[in-house]
Order: sequence, then C-alpha cells, then structure tokens
Amino acid sequence: MRRTTLGGKIFRGVLFIAFGLFFLFPLYAMADFSTRNLIAGGRTMAAWKNLVADDALYSAIVISLLLAVFTVLLMLVILVPTMIWVRLRAPWAKGIVEFLCLLPLTIPALVIVVGLRNVYLWVTYFLGESALTLTFVYVVLVLPFAYRAIDAALSAIDLKTLSEAARSLGAGWLTTIARVVVPNIWSGILSAAFISIAVVLGEYTIASLSGFQTLQVQIVQIGKTDGPTSVAASLAVLVFGFVLLLILALITRGRRRTAADPAVAAPTPAGSSSLLTPATKPGVPT
Repeated sequence: MRRTTLGGKIFRGVLFIAFGLFFLFPLYAMADFSTRNLIAGGRTMAAWKNLVADDALYSAIVISLLLAVFTVLLMLVILVPTMIWVRLRAPWAKGIVEFLCLLPLTIPALVIVVGLRNVYLWVTYFLGESALTLTFVYVVLVLPFAYRAIDAALSAIDLKTLSEAARSLGAGWLTTIARVVVPNIWSGILSAAFISIAVVLGEYTIASLSGFQTLQVQIVQIGKTDGPTSVAASLAVLVFGFVLLLILALITRGRRRTAADPAVAAPTPAGSSSLLTPATKPGVPT
C-alpha cells in the first residue's frame, strides 16, 4: 500500500485551497453583487425573490427544467437500447453510431438551427409552437457527452455474458436491459443525465435564434435592465449544476467502494439471486 508523505499531503492541500479559491471567488462576487442594493446601499434579497416573483423569469425557469427532464428521458430511451443492441448484435455499426453521436460537436449551433428550420416547420405544425419542442434539438446537442459516459460504463462490464445468462434463464430483452444491464451501468447513465441537464440549462444560442424564452435567453434580457436579478439567476444555475456534479461524484464513489468491499462483492449463495440464479425449493435437487 502506497503511503503519502507529509510533504505530499501539504502540497495537495495547498493545491486544493488554491483551486477552491479560484472557483469560489467568482461565485462569492456574484452573490455579493446580487444581494447589494445599488440605490439605497446595504443588502437586499429582492433579486433572489424575483426568481419567483417575476412571472417571465419564473416561466423561463419552469420551461428550462422541463426541457432538461424531457431531453434526458428521450436521450436515454434512444441511446441506451441502441448502444446495447449495437454491442450485442451489430458490432460492425459501433463506429457509425459513434461518428453520428459525436458529429454535433463539429457543427456550430447556428448551422444546426438553419439546418433544422424546415424540419421544425413540420414539428410546429403537429406539436404547436411550444418551447418544449426544443427537446428534439437538445437531444442531438447532448448526444456526444451522453454517448461517452454510457460507452465507458458499457466497456467496464461483460455485456455479452450478462445478457446471455439472463436470456438463458428466460428473460426477455426488455427485462434483460431493465433488470440486468441498466443496474450495472447506472453510474454511466447518471453521468449522461447530469451532464445533459447542465448542457440544457446553459444553452443559449439555439433557443435565442429559434425565438424561444428559455432561462438563459431570459437572463440576457433581464440583464439589460436588472443586473442583480440576472446575476442571481446565473448563480442559481451554477450552484444547481455544481450540486448535480457533487451528487454524481458521491454516488459514483459509493458504488466503487461497494464494489471494492470483499464482504459486499463476495458471491452470494445459490438461490439468493432473483434473476440470474434459478429458484430452488427445499428438498428438490437442482
């Protein structure tokens, strides 16, 4: 077991403090500005109250949160079964799927909006001119980040063995994916979901060019007349994203500790597994 020297601990502590100050000082400056009364002096929470009191801003917050939820759900429904099917049934298509998923990184947002304009004429015809129709664009936008997270999780397990074992015990494909594969790639799914939420909440260009009032578009508009409220909304988004990443780190860390614990990772006795072990009855030989 490698031991850390006193000098190494001090150096690591100094780096941690330095990076902490580097990232926290701008957040402190934003919090200070958003609570400052620019007219009478002193402190006020009026900017933070406007996050709920301002109808336009509150509506934009709700729309962005709904967009984040719908984008994550649609992305997972499309991407997870596709990647599992490609790995099991069509390994030759893995490169094509990877290329298509990473392609949005190379296309500017302006080009995406112009390219999808004719498609969205049909979308608005069938679904109306709701800002929630941006879900389809945002799914394309988050594909590169979600693909990498889920692909790393799938590469860490023996997918073929798990699926063949479940199928040999009579499980259908839906049961195999939901009860066998997904629990083993849960950390990758959470990573893809949280990163997608952060991307959706921070997206401005596509929503602005499409004429929809999402959170970032509303923040820019409010910033022209009410700086503290705009900064308060921006800080709330940053803190929310930080909390999501912190939760992801804690969950991933807990799963790694559980997997590394011999008492937890030890094989269970026969008959204790609900899916991959055949059920046995007392007195009946297996």
